[in-house]
Amino acid sequence: MKKKVIITGTGLGGLSSGLLLQSKGFEVQFIEKNNQPGGRLNRLEKDGFIFDTGPSFFSMSYVFTDFMKLCGVEMPFRFIELDPLYSVHFAGGKSYKLHKDIGKLAESFKDIEPDFEVKMEKYLKKCGALFHDTFDVVIRNNFDNYLEYFVTLMKVNPEHIPVLMRTFWQQVNKYFDSQDARQILSLVAFFLGRTPFDTMGIYSLLSYTEFRHDGYHNVEGGMYRIVQGMVEALTERGATFLYNTEITSVEHAGDKITHLIDSKGNCYEADVFLINADAAQFRGKVLHRKKYSDSRLRKMEWTMGYLTIYVGVDRKLPDLDLHNYFLGSNFEEYGQNVLRNPDSLQKPYYYVNVVSKHNPDCAPEGCESLFIVCPVPSLLYKSDWSNRDEIVNSILNDFSNRIGIDIMPHIITRTVYTPKEWEKQFNLYMGSGLGLSHKLGQIGALRPKNYDEEFKNLYYVGASTTPGAGLPMAVISAEMVCKRII
Repeated sequence: MKKKVIITGTGLGGLSSGLLLQSKGFEVQFIEKNNQPGGRLNRLEKDGFIFDTGPSFFSMSYVFTDFMKLCGVEMPFRFIELDPLYSVHFAGGKSYKLHKDIGKLAESFKDIEPDFEVKMEKYLKKCGALFHDTFDVVIRNNFDNYLEYFVTLMKVNPEHIPVLMRTFWQQVNKYFDSQDARQILSLVAFFLGRTPFDTMGIYSLLSYTEFRHDGYHNVEGGMYRIVQGMVEALTERGATFLYNTEITSVEHAGDKITHLIDSKGNCYEADVFLINADAAQFRGKVLHRKKYSDSRLRKMEWTMGYLTIYVGVDRKLPDLDLHNYFLGSNFEEYGQNVLRNPDSLQKPYYYVNVVSKHNPDCAPEGCESLFIVCPVPSLLYKSDWSNRDEIVNSILNDFSNRIGIDIMPHIITRTVYTPKEWEKQFNLYMGSGLGLSHKLGQIGALRPKNYDEEFKNLYYVGASTTPGAGLPMAVISAEMVCKRII
């Protein structure tokens, strides 16, 4: 008889786990709080426009292709490598297109960063060493105890120890002199949910994944095709999905969970239970663990919040790329204050994804779908979002000025998510967009474990457990937890 696993949550980590466990003979059932799958990797359809609500591109495509082979599943979505990777627009009007071709990239910087190509090659050589010396050894590894983790860390090349002591910003500054180059190469730190000024320098390995290793990829039809394709594959192989159902408590016998219980009192029985909700919050809110009480959760370091704006306009914006970053004139001041100081929102840094650029079905003919993301304080530091429209209008007006087109009269549809909406919809602690941060004391074996401390048949997958945030990491998280389950 097949063992049954119930997976609560249908984010990428949960869906990936379901595919792998299916391939190993498990009966798989999903229970999802919302009315459609995907978690943060979701889709908004409104007034004829389609928007990706969360991640809008991904890197490390080989993680996906290798994983599907492991599951015996044909790749359920199509993707293409981006060139340019993205564009960066400074407040003074200067813009850069970021290419993986370092020679071509150097042309953009020849007037402000002498010997850019030489410096970039030296920087990427170090980033590549960090990646290859840590990725398979530390990041993709399960650890059963702290001693095993620290023994493994000691195997990493000791020449990287000084990088642990630097921030991402300090690491980039060792290689480049111009502010433009420093700011552009530091942007990837925001992908981890913090800023270059409080993200460890070791994560400069992400620059290697950007420019040398695998680049960035767009999914044909929009990012939500990942979710749709995986759900189709799961359903074809017998998985079941129950939506609009929130798990609020558990029943157990000794050291094993026997049932999950939803908000209406319904019980769900299985042999194994896998939680794709936030690993820290679930332990506190549902299991009532003292270690994860609200007072202790507040003392942990969380990622920033996100203000996301979904705008459909009745005209084309031909001068924009698929991915565009707009920086203010106060990058350092903004980056050092945005996590805690709401006033820094007045001169924001923001990102604009023109999803319809490569996916024309995401907007009516002659129109564009715009997804705008602005890093903001989480609800820990800004609980009142009554001024959200004022902030959103300031961003849209700044964007209009930057591109030389007033988009305000062209807006057909507009939807805004503040950290309040992100908290409510996806149970993100205090609206922290990517869960727990990746500071030294919250990585590897020091993150909430992917197996439960008390119950032998309860496991966790997703951003706030190992290895951390990001779409490739969610897939790797699934691989790691399934090794434990199997």
